[in-house]
Formats: sequence, structure tokens, C-alpha cells
Amino acid sequence: MPVYQFACKECKKTFTQTMSVAEYEKGKIACPKCKSKKVEQRVAAFFAVTSKKS
Repeated sequence: MPVYQFACKECKKTFTQTMSVAEYEKGKIACPKCKSKKVEQRVAAFFAVTSKKS
């Protein structure tokens, strides 16, 4: 599942959240610290975990 990084506009806390694309598209993301829904997505590094060895 993808990992998304967000920043809260209220308390300025940055947090990451692992969720499916369907959950992300619903847009019901809230800050875990202050519960505000005023969050914006930040650019996060992408990495893939596979079972194959390089």
C-alpha cells in the first residue's frame, strides 16, 4: 500500500499515513494530533518493496 505524507495547517505537525488508493481518494484524512481535517499532502519519497532479489 502507498505511504502518503501530510502536513496539518492547524498545528503544523507532519505525519505519514499508509492507506489504499481508494481510501486516499475518499479524502477523509485528519491530523492524528489535533484531529483537524485541514491537511495538505507533501511530496514524499517513493520506494517499492518486492520479493525478488536484484
